[in-house]
Amino acid sequence: MNNIKLDKDNMPEHLAIIMDGNGRWAKQKGKIRSFGHKFGAKTVKDIIRAVNDLNIKHLTLYAFSTENWKRPKDEVTTIMNLVVEYLNKETDDLIKENVKMDFIGDIGSMPEKTRISMNDTIERTKNGSGLNVHIALNYGGRKEIVNAAKEIIKEGIDACDLDEELFSKYLYNSDNTEVDLLIRTGGDIRISNFLLWQVAYSELYFCDTLWPDFTKEELHKAIYSFQHKERRFGGLVK
Repeated sequence: MNNIKLDKDNMPEHLAIIMDGNGRWAKQKGKIRSFGHKFGAKTVKDIIRAVNDLNIKHLTLYAFSTENWKRPKDEVTTIMNLVVEYLNKETDDLIKENVKMDFIGDIGSMPEKTRISMNDTIERTKNGSGLNVHIALNYGGRKEIVNAAKEIIKEGIDACDLDEELFSKYLYNSDNTEVDLLIRTGGDIRISNFLLWQVAYSELYFCDTLWPDFTKEELHKAIYSFQHKERRFGGLVK
């Protein structure tokens, strides 16, 4: 599908991506998994720029889950170091491109060096009024919901006062919870504990392309698919 023409008036407001396939991409090339993560970081840069060019408001990227700590120690260390390297290298460009970046997940449990770089990027990009990039690190959808419930109980909110709108305010990213389009690369058809609350009525797009090979053209395919869906949110099309 070449020369895709997108409807600029029908863009998803919130796009989320499960960036899967770095390890398999490296294996196909006879390299260790860490090699794939390094190339995946380059794709992150390219896709942030492509999404920003489309004037989409929110982009959430699944970078590291609460379950990923189970991976080999050297792979986890490489990913943490890549986060620091990426942020130190790319924050200046994010500022130039008017991008605001923050992070969702159990950030307090991240390595200190990683947290320092994350906090620096949050502070330096806080005035960005273009694309809002939310990086999910040490993130788990079930944990996010449980944490929200704990905070609500801690604050003594009466059950009669609790509704979906109030509950959503206790999630990690309370300013924009609804995801319009969720993309997963790498061929697997599952959401892997990602934004369980927020994807309730998302359009889901799965592609076989491994994350390091995911391009602006692949992104446009996914958005084109989204633009040709009838979104009913449980109702009927008029």
